[in-house]
Amino acid sequence: MNDKLKAFERLLNIMDELREKCPWDQKQTIESLRHLTIEETYELADAIVENDLSDIRKELGDILLHIVFYAKIASETNEFDITDVINGLCEKLIFRHPHVFGEVTVKDDEEVKTNWESLKLKEGNKSILAGVPKSLPALVKAHRIQDKVRSAGFDWEKRYQIWDKVKEEFNELQTEIERMDQEKMEAEFGDLMFSMVNAARLYDIDPEMALERTNKKFIKRFNYLEEQTIKKGRSLHDMSLDEMNEVWEMAKKFDKE
Repeated sequence: MNDKLKAFERLLNIMDELREKCPWDQKQTIESLRHLTIEETYELADAIVENDLSDIRKELGDILLHIVFYAKIASETNEFDITDVINGLCEKLIFRHPHVFGEVTVKDDEEVKTNWESLKLKEGNKSILAGVPKSLPALVKAHRIQDKVRSAGFDWEKRYQIWDKVKEEFNELQTEIERMDQEKMEAEFGDLMFSMVNAARLYDIDPEMALERTNKKFIKRFNYLEEQTIKKGRSLHDMSLDEMNEVWEMAKKFDKE
C-alpha cells in the first residue's frame, strides 16, 4: 500500500511541476483536454479489444494523467481538487454498495444492478436513463439504455422472445425499402439495429466489441486481398467481383489457420 501511495504522490508532484513550468501544460483548460481524453479512452478500448495487457497498462496511465490534470486545473480556481474527486468517489461507492458496507442482502449481480439504479434515483436522478451520456456513440448508448431499463423490470420474460421482435423489425424495414421512403427506411433500420443490440445484451454479447472485432477481421481480409492482387501485378479496379471473391475466400481460410 505504501508503494501505491508513493507512486500516486509522485504523479501529483510531476503534475504540479508540469503545470508550473511547461508552456503546453500551462495553456491547457478543461475544455481543451476534452477531445484528448476521448481519444485516450478509444485507445484504451482498442487495447482491450486486442487483449494487449501492456497497452492496457499504458493507456490506463494516460487516462489517469487526464484525471489528475482536470483536478489540478480545477484546484487553481478552488473549485475542487484530487482529494475531493477521490473522496466523492469513495462516498458514492459506499452508498451504492449497501450489500458490502451495510446490512442489505442480495442474491446475485442482477439484484445489485437493480439496487444501484434505485439508489441513483435517491441521489437526485429524475430518471433511470438520466445517467446515459448524450455524447455516447449510438451503438454504445443503445446498449446502455437497454441495460438500465432492465433494472426497472422493463425486459423480456424469456430472452428468445427478442427474435420475434427482430423479425418484426426486419419485415417492417423490408416494407419501407419496397416503398423507397428514405425517412421511414432510416427509422425502421434504426429500430432493427436497436432490437439487435437488445438481442446482444440478452445473450451477454457486447455489440460494440462484436462489431469492432468484425471490423478488424474485415480489414485484415481486405488487406490480404490487396496484397495478393499487387503480387500478381494487378489492380482491384481491373478485377471482376468473382475474381475478388476467390481471393477473399482464400483470406478467410488464411484467418482460420
